[in-house]
Amino acid sequence: MDLIETAKLYAQAAHRAVGQKRKYTGECYTVHTIDVASLVARFDGTDEMIAAAHLHDVVEDTAVEVSDIRDVFGAQVADLVDWLTDRSKPEDGNRAIRKAIDRDRLATAPTQAQTIKCCDLISNTSSIVKHDPGFAKVYLKEKAELLEVMTSADPRARGVALEQVQTP
Repeated sequence: MDLIETAKLYAQAAHRAVGQKRKYTGECYTVHTIDVASLVARFDGTDEMIAAAHLHDVVEDTAVEVSDIRDVFGAQVADLVDWLTDRSKPEDGNRAIRKAIDRDRLATAPTQAQTIKCCDLISNTSSIVKHDPGFAKVYLKEKAELLEVMTSADPRARGVALEQVQTP
């Protein structure tokens, strides 16, 4: 089995193990991760980037740790997943403070991680705007601020994300 397929199956098992579903639709959570991976592929992402896209939420949302990703998928995929994993914790402060912590970190992320994050934003934005217009106002502001600092992302992915944020 190749790297991408293994990552897809690993993500499915990890998210399924905790019963995670998409917030607004109740669909299997990996509908989102598959969408992000497809977007990364569309923007000519490497196999490692596509694998990391499948895995981008497992450390935040499941019992999987970055070291587990490293053991199974190698350093490059694990490093990308690590960059995509929020560092802020509830005890750090309110939502604005936590988002600032994560934004400052992503501003220094490598191009590949920023590109995956843009694809994550593209996938999440369409769902949030469609299903939760009230929260979308907060979300779109946060994402616009994030996109301001993620200047090394693939310009095509960043452009799509910026367009989405500016015209919901």
